Amino acid sequence: MLHRNESIRGYLLLSPTLLVMLALMIIPLLGLVVLSFCTQVYFDIDYTPTLKNYFAIFDLENNPIYLVLLFRSIMMSLTTTFFVVITAYPMAYFLAFRVGRGKLIWLILITVPFWTSYLLRVFAWKIILGFNGVINSGLISLGIIKDPLQFLLYNPTAVVVTLTHAWAAFAILPIYVSLEKIDKSLLEAATDLGDTPRERFWRVTFPLSLPGMIAATLLVFIPTVGDYVTPSLVGGTSGIMIGNLIQSLFGKANNAPLGAAVSIVMMLSITLIVCVFLGAMGRRRWKQS
Repeated sequence: MLHRNESIRGYLLLSPTLLVMLALMIIPLLGLVVLSFCTQVYFDIDYTPTLKNYFAIFDLENNPIYLVLLFRSIMMSLTTTFFVVITAYPMAYFLAFRVGRGKLIWLILITVPFWTSYLLRVFAWKIILGFNGVINSGLISLGIIKDPLQFLLYNPTAVVVTLTHAWAAFAILPIYVSLEKIDKSLLEAATDLGDTPRERFWRVTFPLSLPGMIAATLLVFIPTVGDYVTPSLVGGTSGIMIGNLIQSLFGKANNAPLGAAVSIVMMLSITLIVCVFLGAMGRRRWKQS
C-alpha cells in the first residue's frame, strides 16, 4: 500500500515537519484562542467562556487604546514595508542585471547583518540616533547645530528607520531571485520592438518581478506588526506598538486572557490585510494576462 499510494509516501516524508508544526504552532495557537475566552480573576483564571475580553477591545468610548495601537502598528508596518521594498528593489536589480562576476560575494555581504544579533542592531541605531549619538555629535562638531536634535529618537520615525534597516535583507533576496529568473531574451525582444529602457522596465521587468515583491512585502509586513523589541528601545511613549501592549498584558498587567484576545484580533487583522493584498495583486495579474 505504501509503494502504490504516492500521497501516503508524500505525507510520510512530511510527517516530521507536520509534527513540529502541530506541536509548536497549531496547539499553542488553539490554546491562545481558548485562553482569549477566559477571564483573569486576580492571580487565577476563570475558564468560563465569555466574550468580555473582545468587548473590551472594541469598546471605543471607554478604552480605545487597543484599536488605536493596532491601527498605529499597522500603519507603521506598512510604512516600513514600503521603504524596505523601494530600498531593496534597486539593490536586487543591481545584483541581477549589473553584477557579472562576484555575485556570491555580494550575496554574502547582504547577509552580514544576520551575523550579529537583532538586539545589537537595534542598540546600534539607538546610539546613532541618540542625543549624544553619531548624527548629533557630527552636526555639533561641524557647527551646524548647537543643541542635540531631540526628534531623532523615541518616536515612530526612529522605529520605522530601525525596522527598515533590520528587515532590508529579507526583501532583497526574494526580489533578486525573481529578477534573476527573468528570461533575458524577453528584454532583448522588447528592445528590438522599439521599447526604451524605461518602457522595457515597466512593461517587462517590473511585472515579471512582482512575485518577488509580493513575497518581500509579506516577509516584512507580517512580523513587523507585532514587533515589540524595537519600539521598546527606540520608540519611546509615542512609538509603542501593539506588541508592547500584548507583552505588558501577559507580563506586568497579569491579564493573559485579555492579552490572548488582543493577539487574536491582531492576527485576524493581519490575515485580512494579507488576503486583500493578495486578492488585489492576483486580480491585477489576471487583467494583465
